[in-house]
Amino acid sequence: MASLLQRVKSKTAIFAHRKARGMLDGEYASVFRGRSLDFDDLRAYVAGDEVRDIDWKATARHGSPLIRRYVAVRRQTVLLVTDTGRNMAAQSRSGETKKDIAVLALGVLGYLAHRHGDAVGLVCGDASGTRTLPAKGGEAHLERLLRHVDSHTRLDAPPSSIDGQLDFLARTIKGRHLLFVVADEIPATAATARLLRRLRAQHEVLWLTIRDAELAPAHPAPETESYSVADSSLLVGQPALSGAVAAAYAHSVALRDADRKTMLRGAGITEGEVAGSQDVISALFALLERHRRAG
Repeated sequence: MASLLQRVKSKTAIFAHRKARGMLDGEYASVFRGRSLDFDDLRAYVAGDEVRDIDWKATARHGSPLIRRYVAVRRQTVLLVTDTGRNMAAQSRSGETKKDIAVLALGVLGYLAHRHGDAVGLVCGDASGTRTLPAKGGEAHLERLLRHVDSHTRLDAPPSSIDGQLDFLARTIKGRHLLFVVADEIPATAATARLLRRLRAQHEVLWLTIRDAELAPAHPAPETESYSVADSSLLVGQPALSGAVAAAYAHSVALRDADRKTMLRGAGITEGEVAGSQDVISALFALLERHRRAG
């Protein structure tokens, strides 16, 4: 069985020359820049300690000065987060399955993390529940994560529900991590917005959207029938949508995209999007660069 990670490395080599890969490494490294210390515990203040290290809230509760002690952070934790419901087994805008693009994107970001000595874990699932694989290092572990996504994302899988994975993260993941979320064109809802704001308050969050297939392509294939992965219903308008219906559909897609972007931006989350595998490297570079510039 061919290695998915080796496939990721091969496509990375094709899509990005050495200089571009070095820039991608640099943008990844910048995500955690400035976070060299993590809180360890509290101890009593003694003469000579830095006043700025005093924890004033703890001091007020305790009744005598307490200072914060820190430990150096030598390795970060990256959680790859994705939807493995049947929506992700459908076609993307490029005609590839969204799952294949997701595996490539997760693999590239995971490999960057591995090269920087970071631990990589996986949180994925569908409407039936959430599955997790703990964060570890090593290429063999990253291969296992990618295979898990690849094998669980099928047309006969339960419906998609990225909110389920976001809720799991908000309830169970402690500490501060880098969350890399890969999903399709989710609708903007109040519930999702609340989850995103809660996650962003604790973690660094990067979001990559995989564009859905065109339901009203400019040049549809003759005698082509398309079906919804949600309920197997025939999608109207293939191959011939009237001009008015096609325009209305395009307008609704644009409004949905704008709402999603507004929701993510409102939560302080940096988003990128891809239509196909050929876009993954450039989209990740742009995503990391925008996140760095946003501070």
